[in-house]
Amino acid sequence: MPIIVNLDVMMARRKMSLNELSEKVDLTLSNLSILKTGKAKAIRFSTLEAICKVLDCQPGDILEYQKE
Repeated sequence: MPIIVNLDVMMARRKMSLNELSEKVDLTLSNLSILKTGKAKAIRFSTLEAICKVLDCQPGDILEYQKE
């Protein structure tokens, strides 16, 4: 898939665990894990907004497009 999810990179930069992000974003650990591993088919803008707010980043810091 040409969309790369860099959530783990941003979490590492902020020294935040998946459990901590899950609590702050109010998203289940399993759903956040699916997103982190790039297996998600979609993401709600409200979820993306909450993640960006907690990690103090832009959507482009999390999502990246690469040609196949």
